[in-house]
This record gives sequence, structure tokens and C-alpha cells, in this order.
Amino acid sequence: MTPRTTDVYSAEKRSAVMRRVKGRDTGPELAVRRALTAFGARYRLHRKDLPGKPDIVMPGRRLALFVHGCFWHGHDCPRGARVPKANRDYWVGKVARNRARDATSRAALEALGWRVETIWECELKDAAALRERLARMLG
Repeated sequence: MTPRTTDVYSAEKRSAVMRRVKGRDTGPELAVRRALTAFGARYRLHRKDLPGKPDIVMPGRRLALFVHGCFWHGHDCPRGARVPKANRDYWVGKVARNRARDATSRAALEALGWRVETIWECELKDAAALRERLARMLG
């Protein structure tokens, strides 16, 4: 007897879909990098020697940027507040662990004297507001 599942995909298809979920060089991250480059800002990517491996690091400014997906990091926007109906306990726990890890990384970076900023995926919808926020960070 096969186990009952509410997944609409076969196990093979689900595996292929999840393999495509990236942890770096995501669309939102690339959008922020393009905006920073337009400002002429110089940056490093994914510094492994820093807590949390920030997505974008500007060592001269002591600025670390995290570009977070709203769903994966539990943002308080409509997309981030959505919890899947299937396997609910797993997803609630997963997002809670991500949020705890994010808070720990932020605190460790701040203790080392870094400014830490989080840019949420939903904030990228308003390009003018993003440019304004980045200008304030760089200014």
C-alpha cells in the first residue's frame, strides 16, 4: 500500500522542483546587486568568514546585506505569512528555525561591529523605494 500524500507532484517531480530552489544568486539577490552596481558600489559576495555568510558585503563600509525571500524567512507580508496547508508542522518549524538562525547571525555580525540590513523580496517590487533605501545605506 502506498502512503497517502496531498502533493500534486510525483516524488521525482517534487525532487526536481526542490533542486531548483537556490540559496545564492537568486533573482531578488541579483536585482539588489544590479541596483548597487548602478550606484557604483563595490561589494563582495557570500563571505564565508562572516557569521551567516551575508549575501552582499561591503567591507569598507562595514555593511552586510541579507536578501531574504519572504516565505523562507517568515516576513510579515502576505507572502511571508502564508503557511502551506500540507505538512504544516514541518513548514512552521522550518521557518522558525530560519528566523532564529537569521537573528543569531545578525547579532554576531553586530557584535563584530558590522551594520546589518535585510532586504525583503517584497520590497523589490518598488524599484524607486529600493534605490532610495540603498542610497541611504551607502550615504
